[in-house]
Amino acid sequence: MSSKVIRIREPGPLATVQDRGRYGYQDMGVPVSGAMDQWALRLGNLLVGNGENAACIEITMGGFAAEFLTDTVCAVAGPNDSGRLNSEPVSAWQPLAVARGDVLVLDRSERGARDYLVIAGGLEVPLVLGSRSTYLRGRFGGLEGRALRPGDELAAGRPSGRVVERFPRELLPRYTDGPVLRVVLGPQDDRFTEAGLATFLSGTYEVTARADRMGYRLEGPLIRHRKSADIISDGIPLGAVQVPGDGQPVVLLADRPTTGGYAKVATIISVDVPSIAQAVPGARVRFQAISLEEARGISLRREYALRRFLERQQGASG
Repeated sequence: MSSKVIRIREPGPLATVQDRGRYGYQDMGVPVSGAMDQWALRLGNLLVGNGENAACIEITMGGFAAEFLTDTVCAVAGPNDSGRLNSEPVSAWQPLAVARGDVLVLDRSERGARDYLVIAGGLEVPLVLGSRSTYLRGRFGGLEGRALRPGDELAAGRPSGRVVERFPRELLPRYTDGPVLRVVLGPQDDRFTEAGLATFLSGTYEVTARADRMGYRLEGPLIRHRKSADIISDGIPLGAVQVPGDGQPVVLLADRPTTGGYAKVATIISVDVPSIAQAVPGARVRFQAISLEEARGISLRREYALRRFLERQQGASG
């Protein structure tokens, strides 16, 4: 039985309910959606004893305030270093015991774009196609398919797991305003000139103001095509780097369309997608090509490190 646990006072520029996403429906044109920074969501949920897919509040660019309606445990996962609970500073990446009437404020972080407020039990909004994630353009999922507003009240389920008091430093994200994003070239890298590929891998690109949950438009040295930028539309993976006819890259993210008709020069590896998702307009990024085997190894090593840590935690508490 779920009960209301939190009331939104100020949502900031954008706050939505998100989990890990809506899988299995892309063949019908339904985007995955879900948290932009999946690693922050997963670790945040583990901090409060939730399963890694539990729904939380994704807060974009701060300006957020909420009041707790009951005693519970929560955590802030992400780059925020300016949180306050009843005017007292609080740190990210640690479970917080909160009481009824407590007020949490998250101002804009200087280190990244998005924070995740996770609450023990996970937020209980209706499942839509197997997910609680909000897809704003489609107006479904989350709370009535929309961004959160002042006065909204959200319920949480019953807490079911053990909290993780603290993660080791090597598992926590390193937020920077100048990330080097590792990519696997393709699937249409043959549609670009050799000079175009060299430019892509050597240039510095700035995040423009045209950056949202669907994708980030970047600005920098022109990436030249051999002929046309157009291809027969095909599937778009998370982190795909499309290059339209203007030669400027577009990184496609959580709310990306399921197919697209521009050549894709590369795909950002899954481990590095949170780095671009946390970038704010004006941030500068660069790209580094690695092999598919290297990308897989990087992902597996991180997953193994997390699993080993959790197993040690369970052994110590058992």
